[in-house]
Amino acid sequence: MQNAMNTYLDNIRRVVPYVPGEQPAGKVIKLNTNENPYPPAPAVEEVLRASDADVLRKYPDPTIGALVKELAAEYGVKPSQVFVGVGSDDVIGMAFLTCFAGQKPIAFPDITYSFYNVWAELFRIPYETIPVREDFSVCIDDYDGEKGGIIIANPNAPTSLELSVSSVEELVKRHPECVVVVDEAYVDFGGTSALPLVEKYPNLLVTQTFSKSRSLAGMRIGFAIGQEALIKAISDVKYSYNSYTLNTTAIAAGVASVRDRGYFEKTCAKVVATRERAKERLAELGFSFPDSKTNFIFATHESVPAKTLQEELKKRSIYVRYFAKPRIDNYLRITVGTDEEMEALYSALREIIDQCR
Repeated sequence: MQNAMNTYLDNIRRVVPYVPGEQPAGKVIKLNTNENPYPPAPAVEEVLRASDADVLRKYPDPTIGALVKELAAEYGVKPSQVFVGVGSDDVIGMAFLTCFAGQKPIAFPDITYSFYNVWAELFRIPYETIPVREDFSVCIDDYDGEKGGIIIANPNAPTSLELSVSSVEELVKRHPECVVVVDEAYVDFGGTSALPLVEKYPNLLVTQTFSKSRSLAGMRIGFAIGQEALIKAISDVKYSYNSYTLNTTAIAAGVASVRDRGYFEKTCAKVVATRERAKERLAELGFSFPDSKTNFIFATHESVPAKTLQEELKKRSIYVRYFAKPRIDNYLRITVGTDEEMEALYSALREIIDQCR
């Protein structure tokens, strides 16, 4: 019996999973998972109210056609250049399965979105991590040499720094042998998108999400834009794995969100304005941080350890993200909330810092 048990356990895949940010219940100030503090576009609410329950007994459109067409029109590409999935996590996961199937290791920064190495290990993709510089910047020279693929988050998470579009282009040009994926989850908060480069480079794939700037994290909508051959290859993998990815309600909500560009721009501007004020207030409290182009600030304090700050804030029902990882274990990732939420954060931080002196 013991031998039989050992045999079946030997055939089970084991990975160290990605650990998402804590999702606390109750009345808290939640600044730990980079959600948008403002509601989705009003048109999304109208879609939800007008939803016909009868459609739920039918499968959704496997091509996600309505949203694909809307995104293609919004970004000036053909529908055949757009792939939509269940959040950018699903989209990037499909990209890993499709685009990183060679024998050479793929490459990504050592400090970045911590799902990348999880996907690589899950899908048995060889990989190497490239150290970011002391100031947390990504240097494309460090990626020289043949690769099996490259993925960078731009702006990067959790560091909040942006690599210039000219550097992104140079990276893509230097690596025609592999697909370069640019994960632009935070680009709408002040970054510059690499999307215009897609027409020039067949090996470039750009991914974005509705979770941050469009306030639809709960709907799980993400998309990728690339040249047609690349998108077809990813779609073929998707149809070989799960044909019906996005549900009917999410498709309709996504279309409504894209159509209301005015609300989208207004909301992003509010987050950016609060972020810029937060930089001033946090600096006054003794924090330093990279120049964020995201909806969060990656901050370290001059005297109080990050872990202490995170624990003390949690006692006050304020949640921020702490990473117990080399090189960044004295930093907090603080999501930009509403002005009222941020005022409560500053007040709590001032109290904690005073107590620790």
